[in-house]
Amino acid sequence: MKRLNVDRARSLRVDQTDAEQLLWHHLRSRRLQGWKFRRQHEIGRYIADFVCPDAGLIVELDGGQHGEQVIYDELRTLELEAMGYRVLRFWNNDVLKNLDGVIEMILEALASPAPHPNPLPEGERE
Repeated sequence: MKRLNVDRARSLRVDQTDAEQLLWHHLRSRRLQGWKFRRQHEIGRYIADFVCPDAGLIVELDGGQHGEQVIYDELRTLELEAMGYRVLRFWNNDVLKNLDGVIEMILEALASPAPHPNPLPEGERE
């Protein structure tokens, strides 16, 4: 299963959506006020679109298919929150049409204290 997730994450990094490419341009290389983000990063059995490990923040971008998998996404979010992460979800369209607003919401989340305990250190995660 681990190898399958590694291959899937690698594939997702190569086949980014336009919204993922645009947001990654602003998150990569500590461009967002020095915060380090990773993209298509494994967390447990999931692959998160963007993760800021230091803040315990996950940013997920949802395309049209997510309108049909609401229950799965809600359960996934609950599981990730149980691991100590905060999860922000945006529609791809939000990123493409209101990037400044999305960035502002991410910065607000980074500035506010996490409601959950910090996630386990990298080596102690599943």
